[in-house]
Amino acid sequence: MAIAKTNEFEKEAIYLADIAKALSHPARIQILKILTEMNVCMCGDLVGLLPLAQSTVSQHLKELKRVGLIKGDIDGPKVCYCVNPDNLNKAKKEFEIIFNHYTCKGAKSCRTKKK
Repeated sequence: MAIAKTNEFEKEAIYLADIAKALSHPARIQILKILTEMNVCMCGDLVGLLPLAQSTVSQHLKELKRVGLIKGDIDGPKVCYCVNPDNLNKAKKEFEIIFNHYTCKGAKSCRTKKK
């Protein structure tokens, strides 16, 4: 039986990989954009803003909620979703560490070599 080696990586790497996986679908990116731009909690309105069935939107919301990028509050028979600013900022900072560290600023090692 194969054993997953995921737990042998740093906690931050596992966290970022999970966030990246959750963000790997354009519908989830669009949902985050809608929630951040409108800066409100939304219930059924999201379905009307996306070219997807309600059940599909629910699955994407579930994945974003699983990784903590959004939170959902029960309001009667509805669940209203909002961005989770603390977790969104945490993910942003962790990604910035990687991207800022590897940003080439004219370093010779970052230039492509001509053949």
